Parts: sequence; C-alpha cells; structure tokens
Amino acid sequence: MEYITLFFDALVALSHAMSPYILFGLVFAGVLHELVPESIVTKHLGKENILSVIKSTLFGIPLPVCSCGVIPLATSIKKSGASKGATLSFLISTPITGVDSILATYGMFGWIFTLYRVITSMIIATIAGILTNFLDKEKPKPAFSAFAPNKAGFSVASVKPKVTESCCSNTNQEKKAFSIQKVFSYSFGTLLKDIAKPLFYGLILGALITIAIPQNLSAIIMDNAWASYLIAIAIAVPLYVCATASLPIAAALMIAGVSPGAAFVFLTAGPATNTVTIGVVKSMLGKTSLIIYLSTIVLGSMLFGLGLDYIFDSNSIDASKLIHIHEEIGLIEIISSTILWALIIYYIAKPYLKKA
Repeated sequence: MEYITLFFDALVALSHAMSPYILFGLVFAGVLHELVPESIVTKHLGKENILSVIKSTLFGIPLPVCSCGVIPLATSIKKSGASKGATLSFLISTPITGVDSILATYGMFGWIFTLYRVITSMIIATIAGILTNFLDKEKPKPAFSAFAPNKAGFSVASVKPKVTESCCSNTNQEKKAFSIQKVFSYSFGTLLKDIAKPLFYGLILGALITIAIPQNLSAIIMDNAWASYLIAIAIAVPLYVCATASLPIAAALMIAGVSPGAAFVFLTAGPATNTVTIGVVKSMLGKTSLIIYLSTIVLGSMLFGLGLDYIFDSNSIDASKLIHIHEEIGLIEIISSTILWALIIYYIAKPYLKKA
C-alpha cells in the first residue's frame, strides 16, 4: 500500500512539473504553425542532408523549451515536412540548452563549462541527425495510377496522389490571417491527439522510475567512482529533469565529490531524454531513429564527460554561486496538470467510446 501511495505521489509531482511546459509547448507549436509557412520548414529542414540538420540544431539551441515542451514543437516541424534527421537534432539540441539554461549554467559553473556544454550539445545533436538521415531514410511514397493494368495491355497513366486538406498539407498557398482558434485547434486537437498515448505511458513509467531511484544517489556514485558515468546515464536517461532544474543537482554532486565529467553526463543525458520523449520518438520516427537517438546521447555524453575531466578543474566552482530553488506547487501547475490529464484520457478513451 505504501508503494502505491508513493507511486501516485510521484505521478502527481511529475505531472505538476511537466504539464505547464507541455501545454506551453503545444501553444507555441500552434503559433509557429500559424506564423511559419510549411514551405519554409520543408525548404530548410525537409532535405536529408547535413545542412538541414545543422539548421535544425541551431534553431533549437536558444529556445527556452524543456524536454517535454519540445515534444509538440518537434511533432509540428515533422508534420510540416522536416526530415527525420532534422527533427531528431531539434529534439536533442533544444532541451539541453536554452537562453535561461545557458545563463544559469554560467552563473553556477563559469564560462568554460557553459561554452563546453553548448558546443558539445550541438555536436551530439548534429551527429544524431546526420546518422538518422543516412541510416533511417524516409520511405518514398508510392505513386498512384489512374487505371489499373489489364490483360489487354493498355498503358497505365501515372498520376500524382490526390492531395487532401489535413494537418500535414496546405493546398491553399495564400497567406491567411492569424487565428487564435486555429492555434488552439492545431495545438490541442491535432498535436496532442498524436502524442496522448506516449505521454500517458511516459508519465506512468517516469513515476515508477522516480520512486525506484535511491535517495542517497551521490553516495552511491562516490562509492562506485569507476562506474559513475554509467550510473549517471542509467538515472538520467529515463528521468524527467529540465536543463535549468538539473543544474543544482549536478552542482550538488560535484560538491559532494563527483567528477565534473559525471555531472556533465547527467546534465546532458537528463534534459535530452526521459520516458515520455523516448516513447514519442519511437512513435513518431520509428525504432531505428530511437536507437540512434539514445546511443548518440549516451555515447556522446560519456565521451565528452571524459574530455571535461581532462580540461575542467572541479575546484574552480564557486560554491557561493550555487542556487538551490525549491518551488512550491502553485495554482498554475495544478490547473495545467488537470487540463493535460483530462485531454490525455479523452483522446485515449475516444476510440472506445465510439465503439460503445
């Protein structure tokens, strides 16, 4: 009974922490969908080449969006015509850094750590995108024919598939006036419907993992210094923690004696991945892209963590600049969590309600 209570407490806490950012990401994606023509996304991010991946990475670096808020944005640019590689690089680069996170990192760790974090996140995201475009290419859509072949040997006239009005296509090329109604219709109708199930399973798994993580994390890592990177990866990959909120945790680990490299692994893999994002990547991009996504982040963060241990002296951290913020759950978090769960349950139950 105690574990059930702990599970629901963790689920509520996780929902409160993520919901405002998910809803913000949905609305932001809806605004971008209205303001940015799909032709621009297709032109700059639609090709399966290195340049589209670099553009997507650079576009995601400054956005102050966390690992859950980036999900609807990535879904939106994918629907607008972005390649798998560009979408994946955006998914990785955006949550690791952001204007708020960059400034907070500088305040806690100084400019060397900050610059290293930004550059390495760009490299990891770019490599993941390039590998995806080469190893997991988009399957070409089959052409349709006007007439089926017959025994008489009539020639078949090939025609292009008929384009219908949908969230992924826009037959009307004329510039339309900005519409708040369309923003919310796209955000909470089209996008949230697509990611409702991955969000549901991700939140459930995230709560289970949260209660399974030991409280004396820093002590465990210090007692197993040789495996500190692997422990940091094992905890960071499934756990939800945003780029800014992960900074006090990493700082506390370093003050406790953990190497800067191991803390860096947590700072990179933590914001870039979580159970929710993993489920969405598998659903949206497929198993191959998911493998590339996880392996690139894991190997990249560990490799750059090793590099940081060589060039960064942990004694250079100014303990007086460490910031520990414990925000109380407010009305915004409660309302956001209620709205999100109501919509998730609605979209999951909707197909069954129609059959009844």
